[in-house]
Amino acid sequence: MANEVRNSLLALALSASGLVYIAQREGYRDEAYPDPVHGTQVPTIGYGTTAGVKMGDKTTPDRALLRLRTDAAEAEVALKRCLPNKPLHQREWDALVGLAYNAGVTTVCKNNDRTGPSTLARRLDAGDYPGMCEAILLYDRAGQVKKPSDRCSHPDNRTCRGVWADRHALRAMCLGEKQP
Repeated sequence: MANEVRNSLLALALSASGLVYIAQREGYRDEAYPDPVHGTQVPTIGYGTTAGVKMGDKTTPDRALLRLRTDAAEAEVALKRCLPNKPLHQREWDALVGLAYNAGVTTVCKNNDRTGPSTLARRLDAGDYPGMCEAILLYDRAGQVKKPSDRCSHPDNRTCRGVWADRHALRAMCLGEKQP
């Protein structure tokens, strides 16, 4: 990692390994299925695609992979609009795109009441790269949190342990550590 170079945010693009990470995390489904949190209100297909999907839709692995790349590119454009223009390592960018693809760009960029930048964005703006990577662990929910055990990080939570495992993997990717 000693020879890594940080590149301008505007020059970065999701790497092939970042795209593969998202595809593996999301898994592939050839037929639309209900979102695990929002049910049939948010039908999902392929590698986690939700936009324009209707229950009953079908896809192929090739079409789903193309759609994943398109969806990830849209997340990249939106992230570049809302995050501070600070240089990043490729691994940091891949982790941020992976987080935004799963949690949503607005969630990554804005604080909970949507009035200001998120902790992650503030840390990036301050040049606190390790702190930015650690902030990935703040995205520990899937849906509404009404009690502490609704958080994916809570030891009693049994509904979204995969989300918490993903956040640890993204944090490790961002920091350049071996993924758990």
